[in-house]
Amino acid sequence: MKRFCKVFSFIMLAAAAVSTPAPGQSIKDRIKRKAEESVGRKIDKAVDCAMGDTKCIEKAKSEGKTVNVVPAKDTVPKKAAEEAKGTPGEKGATGADALKPGEGAWANFDFKPGERVLYADDFMKDEVGDFPRSLEFVSGSMEIVEWQGARYLRAMSDAKFQIILPQPLATRYTLEFDLAVPAGALWISPLDDEHLQRLEFHNGARIGYHEDGRAYTGTEWVEAFRGKMYRARVMADGRYVKLYINDQRLANIPNGTAARGSKILFYVDGSQEQPAMFGAFRLAAGGKKLYDALAEKGRVVTQGIYFDTGSDRIRPESTPTLREIVAMLNEHADLRLLIEGHTDNVGNAESNQSLSEKRAAAVVRFITEQGIDAARLSSKGLGATKPAEPNDTPEGRQNNRRVELVKM
Repeated sequence: MKRFCKVFSFIMLAAAAVSTPAPGQSIKDRIKRKAEESVGRKIDKAVDCAMGDTKCIEKAKSEGKTVNVVPAKDTVPKKAAEEAKGTPGEKGATGADALKPGEGAWANFDFKPGERVLYADDFMKDEVGDFPRSLEFVSGSMEIVEWQGARYLRAMSDAKFQIILPQPLATRYTLEFDLAVPAGALWISPLDDEHLQRLEFHNGARIGYHEDGRAYTGTEWVEAFRGKMYRARVMADGRYVKLYINDQRLANIPNGTAARGSKILFYVDGSQEQPAMFGAFRLAAGGKKLYDALAEKGRVVTQGIYFDTGSDRIRPESTPTLREIVAMLNEHADLRLLIEGHTDNVGNAESNQSLSEKRAAAVVRFITEQGIDAARLSSKGLGATKPAEPNDTPEGRQNNRRVELVKM
């Protein structure tokens, strides 16, 4: 019996030695470490497979690994939230991104974003695995995922969600978002009580417009975009509707119904093997001709001039707005302009001030390169000192990141 007690005591002491926390390590620390190890084991078992890569998906499943379906590599577009801030990417411009406004395919690009942001979200304030708080859930299986430094809403089944607005859409509005639909289609409906209007991004078929069951001819799907992430854009002005993918206009409908409700419904096809993904939404209203706005108020806000991150290099997406400014100055020889650069209040105040000055000067430099007399132009950077709206919402910060034209 004594021998048994000694053996039993030795076992208990050994167990206590194993379970006793190391010096400075609490029970909470051990629990956290165990959880991290568990997550690490799950991550080790996960495999990224590109959309449409059935071999990768089937192989991962046969090995008992979790499949994480992502868009094809190197297809992440520049996010609207970053573009509006003038921060499309941390790396230097290469390839198509190195083009100047008016060069390459951008020479025929005519998309001009609305100047008043109504809704903007890149989901960076939400938790991964949640549904975005800024959207209204309708149906389906959706969650936020993180991929290549950005966050996206992933639809793992046929799904519906809505953007809810405080008031009906304006006569002119623009909508931009990142999109990958590997199979099936996305339909967008600006809802009102009278019309069923659908804007269609149909993988493998077409980009187009439907109204009350009648299809208006759009453009055949560009095969190069299948299974990839791209930038989708909508520009509506009265009955005129245009749809874009990246730098290409693929649908041009002059006689659509002017549905202008206070909800925009998104309905997308998705599945576990072929999930759809959305990101970086930007919905904006308004957009008078620049000269009309200047004549009326003496100044006009432009949201269509984009810059690289932390740089004064103007991006090619700025082509339509810059082209209109140059044309306006050519048409009105007596017009003189002050170009103002503005930022939000994120980051260092001195850096924002300096950057706003450099960007305003870059706009002046570009305009003079198009043949406009430099004596008719001046530039000024104001940093975050003159906000158009409070900086406490994503929409407010986007409206504050702007270039303004002031009549002198």
